[in-house]
Amino acid sequence: MSILKVSRMGHPVLRERARTLDRSELRHPLVQKLIDDMIETMVEYHGVGLAAPQVHEGVRLFVASLDRGGDEKDGPATIAIVNPEIAPIGSETADDWEGCLSIPDIRGKVPRYTDIRVKGLDRHGERLDFRATNFSARVIQHETDHLDGVLFFDRMKSFETLTFLDEFGRYWSRRDIREE
Repeated sequence: MSILKVSRMGHPVLRERARTLDRSELRHPLVQKLIDDMIETMVEYHGVGLAAPQVHEGVRLFVASLDRGGDEKDGPATIAIVNPEIAPIGSETADDWEGCLSIPDIRGKVPRYTDIRVKGLDRHGERLDFRATNFSARVIQHETDHLDGVLFFDRMKSFETLTFLDEFGRYWSRRDIREE
């Protein structure tokens, strides 16, 4: 496996809509290697998700470490989702902090649906259909946005919370704790 180069904001691949992967393509060893390399890259850079366009591959695929629905002893599950389709369940949204491996050392508050239905394929071409809530829903929406050429900046209602990571730790995280 290999650590892949992560594209940074400004690279055109991050603003293009990725192409759908055919189920038959998933059997190809290069696609399976891409998935393994993406997982290794995500872990190396301490990410919770990584979309194929972020590693210069314009296909509808992302990997993510998602909550297992309360089973904390095993930790999060790392999965690959191919050709994701997401739909909100209800209209509830929440603003929360997001960062991005393609926009290093920057954070901002982004509104996202708190409850979504996810459909797609796993890395073996098997159908996925599940519900994701809260943090897992946020991660899935963020990564799916990458497949559509959308960055988290584009979803922010205001740039007032846009901050460098150092200042987030000094000022914003303390402020959030006081407001709880």
